[in-house]
Parts: sequence; structure tokens; C-alpha cells
Amino acid sequence: MKKDNLYFLTWTILFLTLSACRGDIEMLLSEQENTHTTREVIGYKGFYLLNEGNMGSNKSTLDYYDFATGIYTRNIYAEVNPNVPKELGDVGNDIGIYGNKLYAVINCSNKVEVMEYNTARRITQIEIPNCRFIKFHGKYAYVSSYAGPVIIDPNYEQIGFVAKIDTSTLKVIGRCMVGYQPDELEIVDGKIYVANSGGYMGADETAGYERSVSVINIETFTEEGRIDVAYNLERIKADANGNLWVSSRGDYKGLPARLFFIDRKKQKVTDTIPIAATNYWIDDNLLYAYGTEWSYITNDWAVTYNIVNTETHEIISRQIITDGTEKKIEKPYGIMIDPENKDIYITDAGNYVTPGVLYCFDKHGKKKWSKRAGNIPGHFALLPIYK
Repeated sequence: MKKDNLYFLTWTILFLTLSACRGDIEMLLSEQENTHTTREVIGYKGFYLLNEGNMGSNKSTLDYYDFATGIYTRNIYAEVNPNVPKELGDVGNDIGIYGNKLYAVINCSNKVEVMEYNTARRITQIEIPNCRFIKFHGKYAYVSSYAGPVIIDPNYEQIGFVAKIDTSTLKVIGRCMVGYQPDELEIVDGKIYVANSGGYMGADETAGYERSVSVINIETFTEEGRIDVAYNLERIKADANGNLWVSSRGDYKGLPARLFFIDRKKQKVTDTIPIAATNYWIDDNLLYAYGTEWSYITNDWAVTYNIVNTETHEIISRQIITDGTEKKIEKPYGIMIDPENKDIYITDAGNYVTPGVLYCFDKHGKKKWSKRAGNIPGHFALLPIYK
């Protein structure tokens, strides 16, 4: 019997035994696979991959990849925390490591799950309604929140906010109101930039969408202004110069998705890149973006890959994957660049129902390996080596 098959059989027997012993409490065990690819560990041990899980199913899970051993481990949270009801919860939307803690934003479970950074053992949960994305600065974590229920409604009345969390007490100590349905946020030079979407309000009429980035003074924790960008914003990331790159999803009809450049000093949009950037990762002066753009006109998806030079704003390549593997990827859903060896990681959500796939490519876009992940894999957090 092959070693991999023996390993699987052993875990299956343990799973059945423990499930029977626990009665109606199902205990899920982690699974390990060897990628047979290792690298020298310099500043990072590996990374966590947060799988969103299907909405309403409490299927968000956490995986881990170890650079030194090449071992990919699925569903580590459930095994480390067997007594947590419903495990991670419903829809994992973002993840980050700060200090010695790992933070997972679980959207529809209305919580931020706080764990030990090196074991994923639960410390506590912080309740924040319809939470979306997280960023850190000083002794605080900042989390964007839609504030109200998950519902598509052109008359949605609840504006969103950014929650301020003390990372020592793990308590919410303040809120700053922003626009409707705020998504990703970025922190640069004492300001928090928040991409407002208005996504719940604009499904039928474009006018319902938000089109601004809120600017929060981090010292006073008040909104000091807004930058007009475009309809239906989602992502916002800073480059090495502290300038901001913001993505618009468009209106899924005649208004296409686009990537916008905000000059931090001028506090306004000064350039538009004609690509869809559903998600992207900035490494050095390169922005790696994939686009999954739905159109109500064609009733179809358009999937694209691009690399943009953040210094010149030129699209330097229409490919990230260069060996044809992109034809096997149904719905790219997450992306990360290893800052040390420049490996490219892209996840595939597939049909959003069955387990997705994590792909690893070298810096030239050639496939190195792929492994089954959880349902809707999408969010990465590099695990640093603390001295």
C-alpha cells in the first residue's frame, strides 16, 4: 500500500472512532499532503490559507503550508479547537497576523476569530456585525463592517463603519462611520483608506453604488474626507511608495471593472488601468492581478490575468501563468506572491460548492504543484519568524 493511501486510511479510522465516541458532535481531523517541494526558510515559516466556505453552511476552514517541509495541512482549526461550536463559522473573508496573534474575519458569523499565531489555537472571538477586512497599526486592529444584515436592498439604510480593536485587551474601543458597505482598507502615513462599495444597494440601479474612498485620520479616528473614484469599489492596497491602488467591480452591465491609482500626496485619482482586478497582490514594484468579471449583458464570466508595473503604470504582461495551467482554473479566487523566492500562489474556487484547489507556480509562471484546499479558498497570511 502506498504511504499516502496508508496515511489517509489511518486518519479515516481515527475520524470514525472519534465521531462515534463524541455522539452527535462531529470532530473533523486535519489532513496532510507532501508537495515534495521545499525552500530555505528566511523570514517566513509558511502561510495560512483561509477557505471561505459556502454561505450558510458554517464551512469556513483554515489550512497551513510549511515552506521547510513542503507539507500542506488542511483544516487545522477544527482539530486544534475540537470544542468550538460550528468551528470557524460562516464565510471566512480575511485573515492577518499581527504580533503573536492570528486574526480571521468571519463575515456572516459576525466575528473576528483570534488565535495563537503559531498553533491556530483559539484565544477568543470579537463580535463585529457583517465584518469584512482587517488591517493593523500600532497597538490596534481595524476592521471594516457593513454594520447591517446580509441583504440586497436598494433602500438599505445602515451605513458601514470601521471598528478599532485594542490588540492587548481584544476589545472594540471605537467606531468610525464611513460609507455604505465598506470593503478592504489600507493604512498609510497616519490615515486609513476605506473602499466603499454600496454593493447591497446597487444591484438594480447603478446610482445605488458608492463610489468613494473614505479617509480616516488615525489619530482622531474620524473621517476627514472622501476621494471620488468609481462605482462599486472593493480592494485597496498601497504600493512601495505609499500610493494606493483601488479596484472597482463596475455595474456588471455597461460599466466595466477597472483599477485606479490614487496619488497619496494629491489625494485624488490620477490614473486608470483598463483591467479588471478582482484581487491582486503587490510585490516590489509589480502588481499581480486576476479579474473574474460577470456581465448581465453576455450572462457569462470573463477571466483575465495581468501584471502591472506600479512605477510606470504599464501593463507589462497579460499573463501570470505561462504554461497553460490557467485553462484548468475555473474561478481564480485568491493570490499571493512569496516575497522571498517569488513563487506565485493562486487558488481556484471551482464551482463554489466542492473543495477548491491551491496552485503553486514559480516566478516564471510555471506550475510546481497543486493541492486540494477547502471550499472557496481565498485569503493568505504569511507566518513570520519572530526573533
